[in-house]
Amino acid sequence: METDLQQVEIEIRSTRKINVNWTRAKKMKTLYLMMLLPMILLFIFHYVPLYGILVAFKKFSPGLGIWKSPWNDFAHFKNLFHDSLFIRALKNTLIISLLKLIVAFPAPIVLAVLLNEVKSVLFKKVAQSVSYLPHFMSWVILGSMVGEVLSPQRGIINYFIHALGGTPVNFLSDTHYFVPMLLLTDVWKEIGWGAIIYLAAISSINPDLYEAADVDGAGRFKKMLHITVPSLVPMIVILFILNLGNILNAGFDQILNLYNPVVYEVADIIDTYVYRKGLEQFQLDYATAVGLFKNVVGVILILGANAIIRKRSEHGIW
Repeated sequence: METDLQQVEIEIRSTRKINVNWTRAKKMKTLYLMMLLPMILLFIFHYVPLYGILVAFKKFSPGLGIWKSPWNDFAHFKNLFHDSLFIRALKNTLIISLLKLIVAFPAPIVLAVLLNEVKSVLFKKVAQSVSYLPHFMSWVILGSMVGEVLSPQRGIINYFIHALGGTPVNFLSDTHYFVPMLLLTDVWKEIGWGAIIYLAAISSINPDLYEAADVDGAGRFKKMLHITVPSLVPMIVILFILNLGNILNAGFDQILNLYNPVVYEVADIIDTYVYRKGLEQFQLDYATAVGLFKNVVGVILILGANAIIRKRSEHGIW
């Protein structure tokens, strides 16, 4: 008898919960309708194309189509690490991505903390506007600008080098200078946009913490060190995990618009390698296998980094 009563109570609670959720959903029907179009677009452009992943496992022939093309017994994945050009692209991708993680990732944090310490509202607004303006410009435009600035014949940098008695340097065609130029231009383009996120996080810090620090006699540097920076840690951890998952995305648009065959040795990355194999040499199946390999590694890195950080601290994406 008691078991029957307990079962009835569970069913009543379940029914009440369903009714409450349904009532809440009806109240928010406008929001659900607004969400419908983005969900449809997400499904069409992000989930439907997943069907094309099958190409990586087939010896693809456009005349036969995806389904009728014969299976290749994972031949493309077996050949990946026997291709010296792929090994070179993988090595360059890891080097460039790690350098960007070391140099470009902390740059917006430093800028946001410094802007937060600026007292002049006008200077802060002007600095923010100037710093995040390049983010809205494509690498097609910025690549042309960088090419002109660094040009051995017309570039202002080489003008000063020549004026000081030096020899003009072709920065974008020299394997010693190309990667540093990538890092500098990447920081220049994204530092302001990245700082917006951290400035928003700083604005949510409780002012009482700063007031308590003033009472204790803390200066601006100590308040920055012991209040501002620690408060940014959750945001820093989340963005670090996401950046780590993109470690095999070294910046396709940037490199495609800046590199040339002379610097392939240090500049050719997985994305440009896939571009050449897939669109220029029309090896669509092999290029798909390379792209799938890159994305699987990215997912593994995100899951692994999040699991490690969750074990060490309370922060993480989920």
